[in-house]
Amino acid sequence: MNQIAAPIFQALFQSAVPRIILAADAPDFTIIDYNKAHQQATANRTDDHRGQSIWTAYEPRIAGSDGPALLKNALISAISSASVVKMPVFRYDIFEQDGKAILPCWWQLEIMPVPDEQGEIAYLLVTTHNVTDEVQRDRRSDELHEELLLSSKELALANDRLNATLQDLQEANQVLERFNLELESRVERGVKAIAQSESSLHSLVMTAHYPLMILRGQNWVIEHANQALVNLWEKTIDDVTGQELMDVLPELVDQPFPAFLRQVYESGVGYGQEEQIFYYNSPSGPATKYVSFYYDPLVDENGLVLGIIVSADDITAKVEQRQLLERSLANEQSLVEETSSLNDELAATVEELSATNEELMDAQDKLAAKHDELVDSEERFRLLIRQAPVGICVIRASDLLVVEVNDNYLELVGKTRQELENKLIWDAVAEAATDYAPIMDEVIHSGKAFVATEHQLLLVRFGEPEVVFVDFVYEPVIDARGTVTAIMVVAINVTEKVNARKTIEEASARMQLAVEAAEMGTFEFSYENNEVVTSERFNEIFNVVNPKSRSELLRFYHPEDLHLSAQAHVRAARDGKMLYEARIIHADQSVHWIKVQANVIYNSDGEASKLMGTILDISDSKRLQQQKDDFISIASHELKTPITSLKASLQLLMRMQDPSAGALFTRLLSQANRSMERINALVEDLLNVGTIGSEAVKLNKTTFTLKTLLDECCTHIRESDRHELIFEGDALLQVTADENRIEQVVVNFVNNAVKYAPNSKKIYLIVDKQGDYAKVSVRDNGNGIPLEKQKLIFDRYVRADSNSLQIAGLGLGLYISADIIHRHHGEIGVDSTPGQGATFWFTLPIVSI
Repeated sequence: MNQIAAPIFQALFQSAVPRIILAADAPDFTIIDYNKAHQQATANRTDDHRGQSIWTAYEPRIAGSDGPALLKNALISAISSASVVKMPVFRYDIFEQDGKAILPCWWQLEIMPVPDEQGEIAYLLVTTHNVTDEVQRDRRSDELHEELLLSSKELALANDRLNATLQDLQEANQVLERFNLELESRVERGVKAIAQSESSLHSLVMTAHYPLMILRGQNWVIEHANQALVNLWEKTIDDVTGQELMDVLPELVDQPFPAFLRQVYESGVGYGQEEQIFYYNSPSGPATKYVSFYYDPLVDENGLVLGIIVSADDITAKVEQRQLLERSLANEQSLVEETSSLNDELAATVEELSATNEELMDAQDKLAAKHDELVDSEERFRLLIRQAPVGICVIRASDLLVVEVNDNYLELVGKTRQELENKLIWDAVAEAATDYAPIMDEVIHSGKAFVATEHQLLLVRFGEPEVVFVDFVYEPVIDARGTVTAIMVVAINVTEKVNARKTIEEASARMQLAVEAAEMGTFEFSYENNEVVTSERFNEIFNVVNPKSRSELLRFYHPEDLHLSAQAHVRAARDGKMLYEARIIHADQSVHWIKVQANVIYNSDGEASKLMGTILDISDSKRLQQQKDDFISIASHELKTPITSLKASLQLLMRMQDPSAGALFTRLLSQANRSMERINALVEDLLNVGTIGSEAVKLNKTTFTLKTLLDECCTHIRESDRHELIFEGDALLQVTADENRIEQVVVNFVNNAVKYAPNSKKIYLIVDKQGDYAKVSVRDNGNGIPLEKQKLIFDRYVRADSNSLQIAGLGLGLYISADIIHRHHGEIGVDSTPGQGATFWFTLPIVSI
C-alpha cells in the first residue's frame, strides 16, 4: 500500500504544521504534495507546484547565500542515512505572491525519510518552519542594541537591563526551540511508525505528540483524545472520552470554535488558524491560552462526513514571548525617543547661543546682503525679460536709450541686437517714430500706460518693408518719488491671427453671397431642445414667421411625405448626413417641392449636438421635370406603334429571306433586327420612367424563393456562354414582393455588369439575411466606379461609364430599379473601389410592408 496515501497519514499531514512531501529522486526532489499551512508559509496562494522539481518551484538563483547547497546536502543526507535530519536556521529567499518581488526568508527544516513497502526510502516528509519573523526580530534587536550603545552614558544602566531581558528572552527562546525540536522529533517517529504500519485510529491519536482528538457525529462526541489534548484543557482522558464536546467545554459557546466545527462538518472542507485565543475553565479558575488548530473532516469510502479530526498546538509560550519582545521593543523605542528629546533640548540651547552670535554677524552682513539682493533682482529681471514669450523692450525715459531687449522683440521689429540694444529707440526704428514718438512722450509725462490692439505698422524688417499687426503696451516704470524712469514696451505680433480672421470673414461673406444667389434658406436644429433657428429665405420657402421647433414645421409637410423627414433623421443619425426631397403645403393650399441637405455636428463626447443645413425650393425644377416626363411619355407612346409595325416587318423579312440573297443581305437584316430590339428597349425604359411617381403603378406581390428567381432570370446571359453566373448565400430565403419587378432589377444589375465589366467572366449573385431584410447583391470584378459617380448613379440619365458614347443606353435602368425597390420599402446602393470591381445591392423586407 502507498504509505503516504493512507488516510491516517493524510490526516496527520494535513495538520496546522507546514509540511511538504518530496520524492526521493535526487537531485530533482519532485514535489508530491504540500498542505495549506506550507502554502501560507511560502507565500503561495494560487500556483500549483505539484509534479515540479523543488528547484523549479523555489528557484536557487534568487535564494541568495548558500541556502540551496545546504538544503540539497540535507536532503541527500536524509536519504543516505535513512534518519531524520534537522537543519539549523538558514536563508532561502522566495518570490512574493505577485511573482515579481523577492521575499527574504529564513527557515528551519526537519527532514524525515519515508520508506516504501520494500523498505526503500521513497519519500521525504519535510516539516518547514518559516522563522523569518524571529530572525528579523533578532536582527532588529541587535540593531537597536548597537544604536543604544552609541547613546549617552545615562542610558548605560537601561541598556544593561535591556540586554539582560534580551538574554532571558533568547534563553527562553532556545528552551522553546529545544522543546519544539523534541516535540517534532516525536511527531516524526510517530509518523514513521504510522507510515510503515497502518495501525488503529486510536493508536494514532493516543501516540501523537501534539494535541489530537477524533469527534464523531453532529454532536461532536469525543471518541479519542490523547494526553496532550486533555493537558491543554487541564482535564483527564477519562473525563472527556465518550462525552459531547460542548458538555466537556460549555465555555466554548461564545467562542468561534463551534462555528468552525459546523462549517467543516457541513462543507466537508478542512479549516484551520495559525493563532486563536482560547478561553477555558481550569481547576484554579478562568484561564486563557493561545492555540493553532486544524479541523479535518473524517469521511467514509463514499465521501460522507462521519466526524472531525482535531489537531492543535499550544502556542501560548510563543505568543507571550512575542508580546514580551514587542513590549521590549516599545520600551526601547520610548528610550530612544527620550534620548532624542534630550538631544533636541541641547540642540535648542545651542541654537539660542548661535542665534545670539548670528545677530552680531547679521549687522555686518546686512549691507552686503542688500547689495547682493539688488544685483540678483536686476539679474532676475533681465532673465525674465529674455525668457518672456512676448516681445519686451526697456527704454530709459531720460534719453529714450534701449537698455534691455529680448529676442522676441528683435524678431518682431526685424532688427539685430547690435542694431537696437544701447541705441536710441527712434534711431533704430525710425519708420515708426512719426506715429508713436508722441504717444511715448505722453506716457513719460503723464505716467499713464498706453494700450494698442491690432495696430497696423509698416516696419522695415531685416531690410524689407513689411506690414504687420501688433498688440502692444507702453508701460511706465515709476520710482519711489513718482518719476517715470523707463518705458517697458510689451508687444505681440498678431499678424497671422488678423489675417486668419479676415480670411474667415471673407469666406463667410462669399458663402453668404452664394447662399443668397442660389436662393437657399439655411437652418440650425438642436437635438438637445428640439429648437430650430431659420433664415429669412427659409421662412419664405415655408411661408412661416420665425418657427421655433421642428414639430411646428412638420405641420406644413404633405401627409404622404411626412415620413420622409423621419426617415432622413434616422439616416442622419447613422451616416452624419441628410438629403431628401419632399412636398410642403402653404396656407393657400398650394403645393411646393423642397430639397433639404444638412450635416450633423457632434460635441466633444462624439454625440450628435445639432444639425446645420440648407433648404431649396425646387418646385420649378419639379414642374420642368414633370413636363419633360410628360413629353417623353407622349413621344414614347407615339413611337410604340410605328416601332411595332417596323419590328413585325423585319420579322416577316427574316422568315421570307431567300437563301440566294447573299451573305450581305442576311447580315444587314440581322443587324437591323438587333437595332430594332435596342430601340424597343429604349422606348420601354422611357415608358417606365413616365410611370414612376404615378399612383397607377401597382405591385403584384407573391411569396417566392430568391434563389429560384436568380436561377431562372438572365437566360440571355447564360445562353451566350461568355459569362458565368455564380450563386452564393441563403438558398431558401423567401420574400413577399412583385416577382416580375424584382427580376427587372436583377436583370438590370446583371446587364450592367456585362456591359461595364466585359472582362469579368464570373458574375456573383449573392443572397443573405440581414435582420428583418433580405439582401440581394450582384458583384463583378471589373474596373469599378469612381466615387463621385457613385453618389449620382441612381439618378435619371446618369451613366456609369466615363464616356457616355461608348455603351448604348439612356441611363434610366438604375433610376427605374431604385423606384421599384423604394416602392417595396427597401434600400438600394452600390459599393465599389476603383480597380476592384463593383457590387450593386438592394434589400427587401422579409415580411411584406
